[in-house]
Amino acid sequence: MAEKKAPRRTAERILEVSLALFNRFGEPNVSTTLISAEMRISPGNLYYHYPAKDELINALFNRYENALHVLLNASDNVRDVEDAWFFLHSLFELIWQYRFLYRDLNDLLSKNRRLETHFQSVLHHKTRSVKAMLDSMHRCGAVRIDAREVEPTATSMVVVLTYWLSFEYVGNPRKALEPESAQGAMLRGAHHVLNLLVPYLAAQQREHLLGLVAAYSKAP
Repeated sequence: MAEKKAPRRTAERILEVSLALFNRFGEPNVSTTLISAEMRISPGNLYYHYPAKDELINALFNRYENALHVLLNASDNVRDVEDAWFFLHSLFELIWQYRFLYRDLNDLLSKNRRLETHFQSVLHHKTRSVKAMLDSMHRCGAVRIDAREVEPTATSMVVVLTYWLSFEYVGNPRKALEPESAQGAMLRGAHHVLNLLVPYLAAQQREHLLGLVAAYSKAP
């Protein structure tokens, strides 16, 4: 029984190690030779499970995409700023977990056809979900927004959500995407995405957002 499970466990470990290396050094800087050396397995063993580097990337992207869809499908349950903060922070946690996809996004899209097409789907799903969130918050009285402003506002929120880690990276290339920077980066990201709603928030909700930002900014 153990022998049958061993190949599956090796395949899982390859993905775990690849993700850690891609996140740390950037996907273009990590070769399959480096991955096999880090795992102390032969390159042939790695190729047995993943014959090409793109297969590793696609397997990791599949995991990310599946988890993302589960999160995005909860957007119509967002009723107020508190819910929106938690929802966006959860999205940033997932993006951080697979941050190499965003750090190296343009490079990956230029050479991986599957990511090129599927990331377009991801963007569309993000936009639909943010619009659903705005609609739910509007119905609950948390925001007052003209129907004509929903589309551009949702798009702006998705742009910040998608490129926030790139912004952080440009500001501090040596440390921005290191594990110790995670909490700060995610909190700032959630804050700036939600800040786009300030003109539309009911007065009490606006004050609550400012309180959340202040409270989390003081957190260790």
